[in-house]
Amino acid sequence: MKRYALMLMAALLAPGCAQMTTKATKDGELAIPSDYKSWPKFLSAVQRPDAKQVRDIYINSLGQKAIAGKPFPGGTVFVMENYAAKQLPDGTLERGTDGKLVKGQLLRVYVMGKGRGWAESVPTELRNGDWIYAAYLSNGKPAGDPIPACRSCHLPLANKDYVYRYDEYFQKRTEASGTKPAGGYGYC
Repeated sequence: MKRYALMLMAALLAPGCAQMTTKATKDGELAIPSDYKSWPKFLSAVQRPDAKQVRDIYINSLGQKAIAGKPFPGGTVFVMENYAAKQLPDGTLERGTDGKLVKGQLLRVYVMGKGRGWAESVPTELRNGDWIYAAYLSNGKPAGDPIPACRSCHLPLANKDYVYRYDEYFQKRTEASGTKPAGGYGYC
């Protein structure tokens, strides 16, 4: 019995699994996984000049196993870091030699996780499948951000499992692997 308990603890503490140790069932309960920076990037340096931000989005190993055209599996967790884009003295946004916005200060960290029945307490009109959300300040303390805003923003993406940049992610994965997308799903 003791051996089984030790094996279970080791599995839960393995890289990429730390997020599964919490029993989050509603918005605001998802903790920032301590190891998320070791996860694969869902997308890197997402340019948002309209919001004066640069975003890095990480995905856990379970979510990375998702297949284009299908929902992400239960247990998928995304972590999005929102950085202020650096500004020049005249107020314009600073761009690097590659033409991309330059990251400034970390503003917020958002966590989006999926688990069976996790969103049951959410009103039906705002439910994003089984996804729940949490928001944190750069110091790791919970942010006062209204989670309903996250939900209403993701709500129109039901055909993409409520995930922004779904097609972009799978297109980049396909290009990186040198394979053709299965069924030609959503690559406009």
